[in-house]
Amino acid sequence: MKKRLTTRVSLAAVSLLLLTQGTLLVTGADMEGTQCSNRTLRGAYGFSVEGMFLPSGNQPGAVLRAVALTTFDGKGGMTQVDHYVVNGAPQTPPNTAWPASSGTYTVNSDCTGTMTLNVPNLPPFVSYFIILRNGKEIRTVLNANAVSSVGVKVE
Repeated sequence: MKKRLTTRVSLAAVSLLLLTQGTLLVTGADMEGTQCSNRTLRGAYGFSVEGMFLPSGNQPGAVLRAVALTTFDGKGGMTQVDHYVVNGAPQTPPNTAWPASSGTYTVNSDCTGTMTLNVPNLPPFVSYFIILRNGKEIRTVLNANAVSSVGVKVE
């Protein structure tokens, strides 16, 4: 009788262990297939921007370098302060080392998306991006010219 009870307890323990492992495997698979949304981007991200504005019409090409602090609200809105240099010369407005701008963004379920930055006195800047590392990193490319950036979540 004792042997039967021990066998049943052992079988129950093994069954529970297999059930738990199966649940963990399903949960792990679900984690790998993470879906993104606008809520994935919340908080501040520090960006490093590099690239070239390509020649157009009478305008020569130009090399761009910038840093930006972009804050996403988790609902599709964003604000940004940045400092940028074109061909080695700062391009910020007078008496404003960190001009502010705002914009919107949309995140797709596959962690790709678009953002539009509205900079005063300039046409909107539209970028495409991917979200990496569970929302801790964003990589972007400007929809025109040859400018890209990497943003890392400020923690």
